[in-house]
Amino acid sequence: MTTEPQWQTHPVTPDRFEDFADVINRNRRATHCWCLSHRLTAAEITELGGDGDDQRERAMRALCERAHPPGVVTYRDGEPVGWCNIGPRAEITRLHRSTLMLPTDDLPVWSIVCVAVRSGHRRQGVSQHLIDGAVAYAAAHGAPAVESHPVDPDGRMDLTMAFVGTRAMFERAGFEVVGTTDATASKMPRLTMRRTLTS
Repeated sequence: MTTEPQWQTHPVTPDRFEDFADVINRNRRATHCWCLSHRLTAAEITELGGDGDDQRERAMRALCERAHPPGVVTYRDGEPVGWCNIGPRAEITRLHRSTLMLPTDDLPVWSIVCVAVRSGHRRQGVSQHLIDGAVAYAAAHGAPAVESHPVDPDGRMDLTMAFVGTRAMFERAGFEVVGTTDATASKMPRLTMRRTLTS
C-alpha cells in the first residue's frame, strides 16, 4: 500500500536556512545568486562581489532575520524540495522600483518572483504544493492578494537563471491574468497574474 507524501511549507527563517540552501545551492557555491537579485539593488549586488567569499550567503542570511523572511521552503516527507521567493511587493526592492513591471493598482499585494524545485524532484508535483504553500503563508500574514509575473512559453523555458514560472502553473493555483508587463524572460513577455485572497 502506497502512502501519500506529507507536504509542509515554512518561511525561511534562520533555522531553516540550510534547507533553503539545499534546494537552491546544494554545493554552497559562493558565487551563486542566492536568490538575491530582486531583493537588493544592482549596486548592492555588485558590492557583494562574486570572487569566492561568502558575502552573498551572509546577505541572504540577514534577509532571513527580517519580520517577513524572503520566501518559503516546501518539504515532502520532511525533505526540503522547493523554494519560492515571496513577500510584500514593497519589500522586493527591484520589483518595487521597476519601470517595466508596474503595479496593477494600489492594492498592497505580495509578489512571487522566483520558483525553484530541487534537482531530482522535478516533474513530481512539487511546484503546485510550493505555490499553494506560499499563498497560504501570504494569507496568514494578511496579504490581500498574491501576484506573479510568469511567461506563457511556446516551448521549453530556459531554466539557467531564476524560474519565474509559466501561466499554466499559476492558473492551476487559482491565479488569473490581470495584465501584461514590459519585461521579458527567455525573450517572452511576462504577464501579471493575481490570486485575490480577501474581498
